Amino acid sequence: MKLNKYLCLLMLATASMFMTSCSDDDEPMVDNEPDFSGTYVQSDQMGRPAINTVFVSEDQKDVFNTTTPSNMGAAFASAFESRLLALNPGYTTNALGLDATTFTSVLATDVLSVSTVGTTTFFDGTNVLTGRTLADDVIDVELILIFGGPDGTANPGLTSDNVDANDKPFLSSFPYLATPW
Repeated sequence: MKLNKYLCLLMLATASMFMTSCSDDDEPMVDNEPDFSGTYVQSDQMGRPAINTVFVSEDQKDVFNTTTPSNMGAAFASAFESRLLALNPGYTTNALGLDATTFTSVLATDVLSVSTVGTTTFFDGTNVLTGRTLADDVIDVELILIFGGPDGTANPGLTSDNVDANDKPFLSSFPYLATPW
C-alpha cells in the first residue's frame, strides 16, 4: 500500500514537471533592427537647449519646430526680442556685447554651430557657440547671456541653475556618457 502511494506521488510529480515546462504561448521573435521605411517629420528643434522652451510661445511651437533654420531669424527674432525684454526689462547688452536685437536674431536661428578647426565649446569666455562639449554648462551660459548684463555679473540669483556638474563622471571613450544610475 505504501509503495502504491509513493508511485502515485512520483507519477504526479513527474507529470506536473512536464505540464509546467510545456507552453504553446511562446512569444514570437522580435526583430530589433531599425525600420527606415517610414516618413519622418521634424517634431522639435532643440539646437540650443532651453531656447525653444523659453523663447517660443506655446501657440507658435509647431510653427517654430517645422521652420527651416535659414528662415527662423526672420520669422521669430522680433518675438524673441519681446520675450527677452519681458524676462529682463533692464537688458542693455550681454557678456558678448550683443544688444537685444542682435542677440535675439542669433538665438532665433536655433542651430548648434560646430567649429571643425578650433575649440569646440558653447561658451568659454572667449569662444562662443563653436559647438558643445558634454561638460559645457549650457543653461548657466544662457542665463548669463540673458540676465548677466555686459560683464555677466548682474542679477547673480538669475545667472546659474546651481547644477555645476553631471551626476556621474563622463567616460573617456565612446559613448562618453556614463551609464544611468
